[in-house]
Amino acid sequence: MKNGNKKGLFALILLAVSAIWGGAFVVMKDALDRLDVNSFLAWRFLIATLLLIALRPKVLFQIDRKFLLKGALVGTFLGSGYIFQSFGLTLTSVAKTGFITGLYVVLTPVLGALVLKKRIAGVQWLSVLLATAGLLLLSFKGLSIGLGEFLVFLSAIVFAAHIIALGEWSSGMDTYALTVVQLGTCTLITTLAGLRSGLHTPPDSGVWWAIIFCAVFATAIAFIFQTWAQSFMAPTTVAVILTMEVVFAAIFGITIAHESLTIKVAVGGLMVIVAMYAIIWSEGREKIST
Repeated sequence: MKNGNKKGLFALILLAVSAIWGGAFVVMKDALDRLDVNSFLAWRFLIATLLLIALRPKVLFQIDRKFLLKGALVGTFLGSGYIFQSFGLTLTSVAKTGFITGLYVVLTPVLGALVLKKRIAGVQWLSVLLATAGLLLLSFKGLSIGLGEFLVFLSAIVFAAHIIALGEWSSGMDTYALTVVQLGTCTLITTLAGLRSGLHTPPDSGVWWAIIFCAVFATAIAFIFQTWAQSFMAPTTVAVILTMEVVFAAIFGITIAHESLTIKVAVGGLMVIVAMYAIIWSEGREKIST
């Protein structure tokens, strides 16, 4: 297969991944009405981790002390992000969860500037302001900010931290092995978090199917395809395609979950999407110029 055809194929695969991630919000929201967040996530990450190990058992021999230390830390960011996001999802809509989660794209350069002293371009500052305005439209309820929206915003911050840590520490490390350690850490974190209230078995087949869908498709396979695609495509291109998760979350929330799309949510969501694409565009221009 020619390189151009490969890129086209991977673009379609990544678009399918973003659709799966957007659809996962709808699947999870219904399941989380019948199973607590930490139990759902513990089962999800356990199944995903075991699946990755089953697909490539030799990966366990690649995990040394360096993998454990770095993988556990980035996995802690990832697991914490999913916990905040899932709790927030139980308190707000699928569309809002998708839009606010997408803010991690905008927050990543901001955290990079604060932690790693990296420069923020003018376009990126404008994107931050636009995204903040969009977040306010999505989150304000009268004179207060909704708890659900606030928790999802916290998840976006932690997801941004995860991206920064992964970018700084993953160089020279096997991506597949690092992913296994991350997901294994997520399993441990969510299991420990659930011990306080008690871990529960899914109450019915519907919840089991939701967990399996999220574990197999939205976690294990999605990470494999993303990693695979990034060996053929520029990171900026991958990021552009994967941000379609936000759009799919809104579409599925309205069409499947029958959520209402108000002018306020539509405008706020559009502002977040524009800010996300502006960030990606500015990063692409910086890489071309250097």
